[in-house]
Amino acid sequence: MAPVTPDLRRLQDEILGYARAYGLDPFETYFEVVDYRQMCEVAAYGGFPVRYPHWRFGMEYDHMLKSHTYGLSKIYELVINTDPCYAYLLEGNSRVDQKLVMAHVYGHCDFFKHNAYFAHTDRRMIDTMANNASRVRRYMNRHGVERVEAFIDVCLSVDNLIDPWAVFPRAEPATPDAAEPGDAGESGVGRLPNVRGYLEEYVNPPEFIEEQRAKKRREADRLRRKVPVRPERDVLGFLVQHAPLDPWEADILSIIREEAYYFLPQMQTKIMNEGWASYWHSRIMTERALRDDEVIDYADVVSSVFQTAPGRLNPYKLGVELFRHIEERWDKGRFGKEWETCDDLAAKETWDRKLGLGRQKIFEVRRLYNDVTFIDEFFTEDFCREQKFFTYVTNRRTGRKEIEGREFAKIKKMLLARLTNFGQPFIYVVDANDKNRGELLLAHKHEGIDLKLDYARDTLRNLEKIWRRPVSLSTVIDDKPKRLRYDGSEVTISDETAEIRLP
Repeated sequence: MAPVTPDLRRLQDEILGYARAYGLDPFETYFEVVDYRQMCEVAAYGGFPVRYPHWRFGMEYDHMLKSHTYGLSKIYELVINTDPCYAYLLEGNSRVDQKLVMAHVYGHCDFFKHNAYFAHTDRRMIDTMANNASRVRRYMNRHGVERVEAFIDVCLSVDNLIDPWAVFPRAEPATPDAAEPGDAGESGVGRLPNVRGYLEEYVNPPEFIEEQRAKKRREADRLRRKVPVRPERDVLGFLVQHAPLDPWEADILSIIREEAYYFLPQMQTKIMNEGWASYWHSRIMTERALRDDEVIDYADVVSSVFQTAPGRLNPYKLGVELFRHIEERWDKGRFGKEWETCDDLAAKETWDRKLGLGRQKIFEVRRLYNDVTFIDEFFTEDFCREQKFFTYVTNRRTGRKEIEGREFAKIKKMLLARLTNFGQPFIYVVDANDKNRGELLLAHKHEGIDLKLDYARDTLRNLEKIWRRPVSLSTVIDDKPKRLRYDGSEVTISDETAEIRLP
């Protein structure tokens, strides 16, 4: 890695000046120049070359290097969410490429700094990653590389079992405690209404009332002793606290969990983040930074970034077009009750209240939304039609993808389903002492799509290696409640008999 040249430094100052003139407020950003091998290496480590050693980073590096060598892909830039931000420039890039990359990076850095979902991330993650790597290396020296890497493999296979909302403050429901004798909650237990006092002992026999009180006390006591008290979505956090792990294993699991939470906002805002950066590099380049002889080269690069392969969603294209759509709507006043209730298509075509609120609105959206709320709020039928979205099916005879339809409601539903929880199932820890045998019980919140059973089996096998007791998962398969259980030797599927209530 090398620092930027004086020419690139002048270019950086120029692009930063344009970005600030448009109202962007990025973190201070340091650029480093790398060759394509170094770029692939840094990308394989997720932007952090100081991360702990593991074979998967080498595998990803080899894949990226071959893809670059054979001309299948090219990494133009890489930027990480820290304060200050660090970004990498490919030394083989042309001057136009470097301008484009810098403008794009400043869009990302502004997003990192101001989006609400990044507010809780560790801005000194480079130091944290380096410390984590030192601890992992010590464990490898002490316990052996293969043993430590094997445990990291297990942890990485379940690193998506976290609670995306755990970093935000929220009111916790009161813990169910046993009622004190004689309080209002218990005194009326099991009593039937009685307006004739002399019939009280017949309508509400004392022995029956006492039996109901005792039953309620037993239930409250059971809930008080239950671990967890209520279903817990942060499965990794629960395992760190309660799994019978050696200290070094618990530390590695906590490292994997910490890094999963750090990268979480980038997964939650992929479309917005790339759309915001693309919006601003387009404005900066086309309105300020491009010279006349650079237009063709710029268009060539951008066309490859915004092209969409059949059957795939391009976050750059969707994000930038939706930001532009929002800006146009708020500039022209195409929002609010009057706009929504207007049924005159001709009037809507020429609707322009000249409010000029577009720039203010997109900065507000950048600050408050994530991908799910972004799509839910602003992916309108007009936008869907303008961008020619459609659903498709694969022709079983030819194997080719064919357009199925352009129904707006179905398209939006599929988009939201793909983005909600990143298309992954909702899994909760329900009981750490299932059937009073120290077994771990998980539950799947069924949202209309069955689990992939091969993934579920592998997950149970790896969770059993962490819990070291049998692990079960309650779910729904073919509309029937089922329980998958792994006891260390085989995965069995049986009917679920107990009802499990999830948030």
